Amino acid sequence: MRVLGISGSLRQHSHNSRLLRVAARSLPPGAELEIWEGLGGVPPYSEDDERGPAPTAVADLRRSVAAADAVLIATPEYNSSVPGQLKNALDWLSRPLAENPLRNKPAAVIGASAGMFGAAWAQAELRKVLKAIGARVVEGDLPVGNAHETLAHEGRLADGGLQARLEQLLAGMVDEARVRERLAA
Repeated sequence: MRVLGISGSLRQHSHNSRLLRVAARSLPPGAELEIWEGLGGVPPYSEDDERGPAPTAVADLRRSVAAADAVLIATPEYNSSVPGQLKNALDWLSRPLAENPLRNKPAAVIGASAGMFGAAWAQAELRKVLKAIGARVVEGDLPVGNAHETLAHEGRLADGGLQARLEQLLAGMVDEARVRERLAA
């Protein structure tokens, strides 16, 4: 079971990239997380650019999503919403709608921030966008607030309740991917 992790942050020492590494260690047995790190290379979306071959970073993102059994996105919150670069990459992925690699793909959203609300608004916005694109979004969120403290221990969340919620969310995403896999067989 291959899960593709995407951090919505471009920052080198991003809380959300760290959260993805915690998620990688928290997946159910038989599932592996591969983190896609090309977000910064995705050019601004323009419908005019759809006429030719996709830009290299876009083609790589599409291939990576298509090859994954599920997608896990960790988003920060910028101005109460999804970071522009992440939304831009999803706009590229969404085209054409009927053939996009996220269509019917299980997806889950988590998020971390230095503030106490843990990117809760961005997670809600991101789930809305993913549903519009056609992904099978796993219900639930994981707002990891005070990330500088909560993510202080590599490997697990410092808050045991949050760690349990993370594991439950990941199990739901993997279960959804396994159901999809069985139906396709």
